[in-house]
Amino acid sequence: MRIDIISALPSLFDSFFSTSILHKAIENNIVKIKIHDLRNYSENKHRKIDDYSYGGNAGMVLKIEPIAKCIESLKKKRKYDTIIYMSPDGKLLNQKICNELSQKKNIIILCGRYKGVDQRVRDIFIDQEISIGNYVLSGGEIPAAALCDAIIRLMPGAMNNESSALFDSFQDNLIAPPIYTRPEDWNGHVVPSILLSGDAKKIEEWNENKSLELTKKQNAKH
Repeated sequence: MRIDIISALPSLFDSFFSTSILHKAIENNIVKIKIHDLRNYSENKHRKIDDYSYGGNAGMVLKIEPIAKCIESLKKKRKYDTIIYMSPDGKLLNQKICNELSQKKNIIILCGRYKGVDQRVRDIFIDQEISIGNYVLSGGEIPAAALCDAIIRLMPGAMNNESSALFDSFQDNLIAPPIYTRPEDWNGHVVPSILLSGDAKKIEEWNENKSLELTKKQNAKH
């Protein structure tokens, strides 16, 4: 897989992709991550990429020209399965979307900044808009990083135990059951005895019941 990220502040990604599972996936050629500085596609001598919005609304807006130039240059080199815009009013990210995206070959992710992007960018270039929650951040870099993490960890070889991601919360629309490790007894707080029994069938039933219980409790809060 190749993921091209378009950003006004590319340095925000430096540490994120240099550690943990994501770094390993990049080193092992499971995924290629390319960060594109939007200012490199500006024709303004000051590398300006934003301007005031028409209609007198407050805040600056990312201009269409540098975004279009970047996307078009990328599309000349390869075919992209989808172009995503990280937006607070996009479709709320869920595990199903992550599973679908993890099967793609080439993806472009556009990060908004300031008040967002010229609407014509969304109308002309964007295939899908994704949100990580009903709140507003300063830009799309954090949501883009979260999306990449959620996608890449699902890819074969990204995790030491490839089956681990299959049992994450929400893979089957259920919250994952509680998990424990050593010591068995910590200050009187003990691991449920069923998990120490070695009885795989009973442990599986316990996990299923706990998942249902936690999911029901979570849904009741909403």
